[in-house]
Amino acid sequence: MSRLSIAVVGAGIGGLTAALALARQGHAVTLVERRTGFSEVGAGLQLSPNASRILIGLGLGAALRRVVTEPQRVVVRAIGSGKPIGQVALGAFMRERFEAPYWVVHRADLQTILLDAVRSEPAIRLVMGRTVEEVENGPQKARLTWISAGGARETIEADMIVGADGVWSKVRQALGGGKPPAFRGTIAWRSNFERNAAPPELAGNETGLWLGPKGHVVHYPIAGGRLVNVVAIERSPTPVEGWAAPGHRDELLARYASAAPALRTLLSQPREWLRWSLFDHPAERLAKGRVALLGDAAHPVLPFLAQGAALAVEDAATLAFLLGRHRQDIPQALSAYEKLRIGRASRVQNEARKNGRIYHAGGLVGFGRNQVMRHLGPEGMTRRYDWLYGFRTPE
Repeated sequence: MSRLSIAVVGAGIGGLTAALALARQGHAVTLVERRTGFSEVGAGLQLSPNASRILIGLGLGAALRRVVTEPQRVVVRAIGSGKPIGQVALGAFMRERFEAPYWVVHRADLQTILLDAVRSEPAIRLVMGRTVEEVENGPQKARLTWISAGGARETIEADMIVGADGVWSKVRQALGGGKPPAFRGTIAWRSNFERNAAPPELAGNETGLWLGPKGHVVHYPIAGGRLVNVVAIERSPTPVEGWAAPGHRDELLARYASAAPALRTLLSQPREWLRWSLFDHPAERLAKGRVALLGDAAHPVLPFLAQGAALAVEDAATLAFLLGRHRQDIPQALSAYEKLRIGRASRVQNEARKNGRIYHAGGLVGFGRNQVMRHLGPEGMTRRYDWLYGFRTPE
């Protein structure tokens, strides 16, 4: 079997997973990252079975089990009254139904585990502090040009380039990325705090989801259960700048002034908040020639289905599998990758947008939502997503 040279742009969750999966297939990988170091403050993410299954298959299960939490359920409440609306079964039900766990994890913990695995692979060269300037999609080779933090310019050739460089992907532009990502009228506030400071009724091993017409809140334990990760959604006609704009606690509490006392107590615990604007972009083009996209570079998705990281992990595993099957013909492998992934990515994007509308519904629509949740029950709410959580890499 031939050994390919592959450049992966972006060392986020998707890029690290792709580099690891490709190296495990015997390829030589250059992983290029714009940052000079790694830090993810105040961010948690959810690893549903479609992602945890893949990471366990890459040999990361033991390391992950030391840092993840496995909530037993999602408890859905009304923001104003605090009354329960419904539940979603996680824990044992999710594990038995999909043969993989539903975990929540601090992004920094997952990133560290992936980074350690990447650094232990001799076939991966990690290059930090490089900003991609140009991507050339040639018939025999692809070329990647970057500028170092010191201003030096360098070009490398590779059999293939993988763009895992996020929502504002430079690599996507090389595929004719069309319109830029669109702001979807919502801003997310994120933070975390010590779990022992949470109101007792919200400190259990579960995910909390609070719904209301002006926004919603999600919280769950991370860092092995030591911290609570909390994300509050604010509807806004204008975006904030960057991915970590500072937010003032008093401003957030003012926006949630009519929230139930327990939720207001929870939101008052973090001293520092960071804000970022929510964008998405239709999954129109995932590959062309010798260049492929994955994760947010390919299909940024709103967080209302908690599938951003999971989709990136799926992309990475599928790409590695297809490259193994078609390694003598990279354009054919990438064409197959696009065909396999574009429909699923579009469906997840659409479901996430729909969830955003449902979460913020009021009046009769909100009443109907609540009735449906109660009728389905916890296990019925989980079974609605068999198509999502049951994903397995092609064999």
